[in-house]
Amino acid sequence: MAALVRPREGRMIGGVCAGLARRFGMSATTMRVIFLVSCLLPGPQFLIYLALWLFLPEEKNPSTAW
Repeated sequence: MAALVRPREGRMIGGVCAGLARRFGMSATTMRVIFLVSCLLPGPQFLIYLALWLFLPEEKNPSTAW
């Protein structure tokens, strides 16, 4: 499994769904649909998304890594 990071490529807003999809071996589109459908249910999904956006590290750029 890949590390849980927000990728620089293939993200739409914050990269949270793309990072989760990569981590669990799913399509980013599938993860986005799951997130949107889950927002119809009661719960703190949007707050969890914001927290992950803030606390997940961004993927390192290999061209600038020392």
